[in-house]
Amino acid sequence: MRIAVRNGFTAIELALLLVVGISASAVMGPAMSKMRSNMQGVSSEGNLHMIGQGAGMFGQDNNGKIFTFSWRGGNEYLNIRNGNTLSPVSDLEASAYEAREILWNATGRMNGIGRIFAPQARLMHRRYSHLVLADYLGGNVSDSMWVDPADAQLQHWQATPFEYREDVNTIPYGMGYPDSDFYDQSPGWDDVGVRQFWSYGSSYHQVASAWLFDDQATYAPNYETPHLYTQFSGPSGAVAQRYFNEVAFPSAKVFMHEEFDREQKGSPWFMYDFAAPAKLMFDGSINTAYTGDATVGVNPATELHQKENREQDAYYQNYIALDQFPLALNDKITLRYRWTSGGLKGLDYPQTLMGGR
Repeated sequence: MRIAVRNGFTAIELALLLVVGISASAVMGPAMSKMRSNMQGVSSEGNLHMIGQGAGMFGQDNNGKIFTFSWRGGNEYLNIRNGNTLSPVSDLEASAYEAREILWNATGRMNGIGRIFAPQARLMHRRYSHLVLADYLGGNVSDSMWVDPADAQLQHWQATPFEYREDVNTIPYGMGYPDSDFYDQSPGWDDVGVRQFWSYGSSYHQVASAWLFDDQATYAPNYETPHLYTQFSGPSGAVAQRYFNEVAFPSAKVFMHEEFDREQKGSPWFMYDFAAPAKLMFDGSINTAYTGDATVGVNPATELHQKENREQDAYYQNYIALDQFPLALNDKITLRYRWTSGGLKGLDYPQTLMGGR
């Protein structure tokens, strides 16, 4: 008896297999995407935990100081590139020089066509305080610890630090200002130093009270853009050196946070009430509560912090995107833990003191 042996599948069988495969993908795809997002969220929380450990080590070795830029206007510093004296006239200018020196030491890019310049008219504390901790921890300014695993944009900039020189590039404002009202049009974003620094940024930002005085703040929110601060008092925009022992409620006060909740659809900016970015608290714990669960913040340039009904008198700010960053999901945001009422003495998540998350 002869037994027939068939090789391959019939057209009908192949069609059925294709239908089954597509159906399985449709079912499993969202689940796999959700799993990947959850894993990235856990990894990001791990990054913040490591940053918190590094911050604690920095404090122990520096008399309890919170890491931030320490150069001050009115002092003189050595220019390691040419041996000349640097004489910044303001704390703003001094922080730009200090950040540049950190990158010079870390990258060796202090000469030639790739020389790193000090950003002009930008308060480095706003986005780059992590460079001080990176310098303390050994100088790896491109460590994966500084980047949310879901932040593919920053990962790309880290891997291509000379992209700003290309005619076609993805650097914010690297190809000029977008012709759109959806993006921040503030002057200075196209400065060469500003564009160079994007490759050494972080997905995690410090709150303002980590480097501002509680009762005599010299910077305040800028109503037109959340990406810049407005100087409103003090000598040349003076900043403070703060200490960990000044934090009244370490488990309830945010120290650093993800800039975007990239694990959520639309990657909402951290200050939207429906965002739930990972947050490093001053006691080293990680908080993933909704931003809207935090107490309402204040604008230090006003007297809102002196009013009793903070919810009614909450300061609202416009949100507008930077070039290459996620667009606004709605117009208004409420100040919360970036501008905590009471500064380091204030509370962002009082429920943590009662066992809440």
